[in-house]
Amino acid sequence: MATVPKYKRVLVKISGEALMGTEDYGIDTTTVESIAADLKEAAEMGAQVCLVVGGGNIFRGLSGAAAGIERATADYMGMLATVINALALQAALERIGLPTRVQSAIPMMSICEPYIRRRAIRHMEKGRVVIFAAGTGNPFFTTDTAAALRAAEMGCDAMFKATQVDGVYSADPKLDRNAERYDFLSYHEVLSRDLKVMDASAVSLSRENRIPIVVFSIRSRGNLGAILRGTGRCTVIGEAS
Repeated sequence: MATVPKYKRVLVKISGEALMGTEDYGIDTTTVESIAADLKEAAEMGAQVCLVVGGGNIFRGLSGAAAGIERATADYMGMLATVINALALQAALERIGLPTRVQSAIPMMSICEPYIRRRAIRHMEKGRVVIFAAGTGNPFFTTDTAAALRAAEMGCDAMFKATQVDGVYSADPKLDRNAERYDFLSYHEVLSRDLKVMDASAVSLSRENRIPIVVFSIRSRGNLGAILRGTGRCTVIGEAS
């Protein structure tokens, strides 16, 4: 079994919905603790870890806009929801002994650091997990795009997209029992087939910076560490060979 992680520095994108567990809304503490344990395992293997977390379990900008809230305002509300989730993850990580810093693209000096690229890199070099909150700090950009941007800025070796299934399928495996699962896809295939893994701008940004996207199940305890050891179940999106 490999003791050196396959990827030295990784960004993990966690949706707000992933924090709900089996609940319909909000934060499920048992789920958050399970995610925190996986992240600690990755860090103890020697990987430098940073996160981008969504806010859809609390408020989603597009839904708010559809309900009549002006789009930019709705997006800012969604960004604030990501800060709540980031603080919840920070608390869970520090309860199990993993030093953590939250950096927000919208300055909130009383509760977290402002986003400063060089400081974030230094935190990771010192073994701290950095959680990036508030997306890019701008409306009209998804947290997928924020994840691709931060992965590029941090010089990450890969971006891990945490989902509810164990990779990318040709169709929703919950609805189509014949859906085909892929071990590898090129960026072009994801975009041309409109596979909805991440939004197109996030996939394009990853392609431009040659950062592979690793799609895996956040529900499978220990899978993150297994992937870092080169044995876990996932789909890798990257350059065509």
